[in-house]
Parts: sequence; C-alpha cells; structure tokens
Amino acid sequence: MLFLKSVHTYYDSIHALKGISLHVKEGEIVTLIGANGAGKTTLLKTICGLVKARKGSVQFLGEDITNLPAEVIVRRGISLVPEGRMVFSTLSVQANLEMGAFTRRKDKEEIKGDIARLASRFPILKERMNQLAGTLSGGEQQILAICRALMAHPKLLIFDEPSMGLSPILTKEIFKVIVGLRREGRTILLVEQNARAALQIADRGYVLETGKIILEGDTDYLLNHREIQRAYLGKGYREVWEE
Repeated sequence: MLFLKSVHTYYDSIHALKGISLHVKEGEIVTLIGANGAGKTTLLKTICGLVKARKGSVQFLGEDITNLPAEVIVRRGISLVPEGRMVFSTLSVQANLEMGAFTRRKDKEEIKGDIARLASRFPILKERMNQLAGTLSGGEQQILAICRALMAHPKLLIFDEPSMGLSPILTKEIFKVIVGLRREGRTILLVEQNARAALQIADRGYVLETGKIILEGDTDYLLNHREIQRAYLGKGYREVWEE
C-alpha cells in the first residue's frame, strides 16, 4: 500500500531523513520507534505532504505522491492523527468532525451518517457533540482526533504519538481502539513513544536513529532483540499490553 524509496528530507540545511526506505502492506499495523529527534514525525509529515522530500519517492497504492499537496494526499486516502491531537479547540466536537470531512464536504447526508455512526461507537462524543473541543479531557480529545481522521474515509491511518500526555489507563484504551480499527481491516502506520505497547500490537516495526533506519523486522524479532530491549523496552515489557 505504501512504499518509500531512499527518501531524503531537509529542513533548510539540516538533513533530517537520510535515505529512508520502508513499506506498509494492506491490513498491517507497522510501527516506527526511536528516540526524540530520530526523525519519526518528519517521516510522517513527508508521507502526508506537509514536508517535501528533496530526494527519493513516496508511493501510495502504486501512485507517486511525493510532490502532491497535503490536501490531495488526504483525498487519495491517507489521514494523520497528529502529535498532540491538534483539535480545533474553539470549535465544537461536531464541527471538528465535519472538518475531518472537508475533502468531501458536498456529501452532506453521508457526513451526517458518518458522524452518527461514530457517535454510536464512541458515546462520549455523542454526549459532548456541542461542547467545545478545547474543554475535553486529553483522552477525549484523542478519541476526537481519531474520529476526525476517520471522517476522511482513509485507506491508511497514520498515528503520531497517540499516547502522549495520557495516563497508562487511557493509553490502554487508545491502543484498544487502534487494535479494533485494524480488526475492521484498516491499515495503520504508528509512531509511538511507548515502544513496548506499540511493538505488542504491531505486525512489523522499524527503528529510526538520527534520520536512518537501523533495524527492521517483525515484532517478535524486535521485542527479543537485546539492543532494542536495552534502549527502548526495559524490564517487564511483556506486561504492558493486554488485549
């Protein structure tokens, strides 16, 4: 579904991504792990067209999307749940959901139906539909951010640090939502600071370090890799995630 080949991304003269190649197959959860500053968010922004690759290519469903504008990439079927949730705090929950469907805003009846289905699935949103998004708790805002991304009818859903700022209990709830989305057939690319939990729900993973992929493999391999355990997992990692 997604294929990156030798992608180089710069911020002015700063070489942020240094020849990244990776792929995501339909129906997978693939996770990217790495320390702060490794280039994870830059990689997601490059895929989504928010930052342009200077070299290399990004292909989605067989089409080169490297130089397409971000809004066109959303129309092609990629939605981002951004780091820090980034809800529109001065707009209502309903308005946030409607903003998620901006690429198909003419389909008013279908949008209403989508909002109703999401409200049924996540009752907390139904209860707060007219409430300002900025007044929601962190966990509620994360659910809203996920639902806003779903309003675009994505084929690939990208998460950037979904557990950031959340308690362990809320983190487990968000991860259950992600697992549920995959069970529905969604394809997911996940960047997550909680490497333990991410590797336990993913099929495969990539490890980034200073803009390069230094290790990749299925999650059993990564979970049992001595250097990954030392650098990212620590003791007791098997108890972090429970479905």
